[in-house]
Amino acid sequence: MDTIFALSSGAPPAGIGVIRITGPQTRAALETLTGSVPAPRVVKRAMFRDASGETLDDGLVIFFAGPRSVTGEDLGELHCHGGRAVVAAVEAALGKIEGCRKAEPGEFTRRAFGNGRIDLSEAEGLADLLSAETEIQRRSAMQMASGVFSQQVESWRERILVLSAQVEAVLDFDDEDDVAALPEAFATEVAALAGEIRAALDAPHAETLKEGYRVALAGPPNAGKSTLFNALVESEAAITAEIAGTTRDVLTQSVALAGIPFTFVDMAGLRAPGEDTIEAIGIERASAEIAKADLTLWLGAEGEGPDGAWEIEAQCDRDHRHHKSKPRHRISAKSGKGMGDLRQALIDAARLAMPKPGVTALNARQRDRLAEVVEALNRLDSVSDPLLVGEHLRQARRALDALVGRTSTEDVLDALFGRFCIGK
Repeated sequence: MDTIFALSSGAPPAGIGVIRITGPQTRAALETLTGSVPAPRVVKRAMFRDASGETLDDGLVIFFAGPRSVTGEDLGELHCHGGRAVVAAVEAALGKIEGCRKAEPGEFTRRAFGNGRIDLSEAEGLADLLSAETEIQRRSAMQMASGVFSQQVESWRERILVLSAQVEAVLDFDDEDDVAALPEAFATEVAALAGEIRAALDAPHAETLKEGYRVALAGPPNAGKSTLFNALVESEAAITAEIAGTTRDVLTQSVALAGIPFTFVDMAGLRAPGEDTIEAIGIERASAEIAKADLTLWLGAEGEGPDGAWEIEAQCDRDHRHHKSKPRHRISAKSGKGMGDLRQALIDAARLAMPKPGVTALNARQRDRLAEVVEALNRLDSVSDPLLVGEHLRQARRALDALVGRTSTEDVLDALFGRFCIGK
């Protein structure tokens, strides 16, 4: 196995550059560059020199002996000055050591997974943590990366193993009266377990956190959608004009309001398609965006919007506007009237759709595996043969194993660890 190294701190220039090394040649690499290997977990000052003895920098070195390291292997850290030339010189010296090479994206974390330091769900949480841009994304990612969900999965797995043991007892000793049939509590425990997992599936999804609460602005041409869009995202992202049909395509912008991620969608005005082919395509795309949105703000005639849309009386400072008898909000995006109340209402609605503190948000892969568990448990209602009961429990256990990476295909691993930066 190669020994890998990479800059794990911010891109230079920076105050400090942290270069991590892991693998069987870690000790040799530290000896070559610093002259010795410090005691594990002790920070030591050292002069960094290349193989010819030329001084590269004056910094700190730390050594973590495997398996008590983040990768499960010997791991070293060189803390040098974060200038480009310094980092490049240290990396060049490491690259000349036999068996050492630069790491690929996510390779440190992949080794941690391969050596059992983290499971697949924790690795997914770590990837989300690295890409988190809002506080709510950070909290959810920390929940997954810290192993809380993995502990829950392990608890479910242990309960399935207990159920499987009861089935095995029936199969092995079905001639003994005291274990001739499954216990009365067996079905109750299966139902309780399936209910817990269904509750996890019903919780808000991780995609809502990553992509943001999606709000579509819809209505006929020249209803004020683009002006409202610009006000909500606080930029002149959309072109506004008095000419109807100015917006022809879908325009999206991601922003954070009160620490909550949003994606606002501006789109073509909805009306009967005419001879303009480009506008017709825009209207078709707008309809698709409305179907995809978590919430639609309807700026058109009252009662003509999609089901569940908020009725918005826009341009309320104008004489010629869509008057509504019972709008959810009356606003003027130009003057700002009513905009504060609208923003707060959107924040409140998004909070309800986001995972609550302490609740783990599952991604699509995780939901698919848990759905397989529920499906396997549900099949137990229609079978009585202990052999079939045992097989369905085995399928449920296999799905849980795949969830945390006990059984994983290479393409799943490649896709996940490819999300990481080099040095992580």
